[in-house]
Amino acid sequence: MSMENKKYLGIDWGEKRIGLATADEETSLALPLKTVATLAEVLTVVRQDQIDVIVVGSPKKMSGEAANNQAWLKFVADLKEQSGQAVELLDERLSSLAADALDGGAKEKAERDEIAATIILQDYLDRN
Repeated sequence: MSMENKKYLGIDWGEKRIGLATADEETSLALPLKTVATLAEVLTVVRQDQIDVIVVGSPKKMSGEAANNQAWLKFVADLKEQSGQAVELLDERLSSLAADALDGGAKEKAERDEIAATIILQDYLDRN
């Protein structure tokens, strides 16, 4: 049995806000962390919390076709390059709607982004 307890960071990317959630291998339970605005802030969390695996919600159209969002593609490429950590992509089509449902409606946007990141990360953990 490995003594290493991997740490995970879930990301709900948006052009204005980036929702973050964390989890560890031991509990496999994703928890909302905070909302940030820049890649630099994400990288600070990755370093401070010693994150091993980063899970980013991948925007797709309802048809399943990849949304061709250049800003998102650049964010993911820069995140992979600058973090040096494994970056996994997970379909996030319904995470914001699910966040609203869990939240009892769209409350504060920052909270919604963190909850969406939590849903993305929990979905990843449940599948792996």
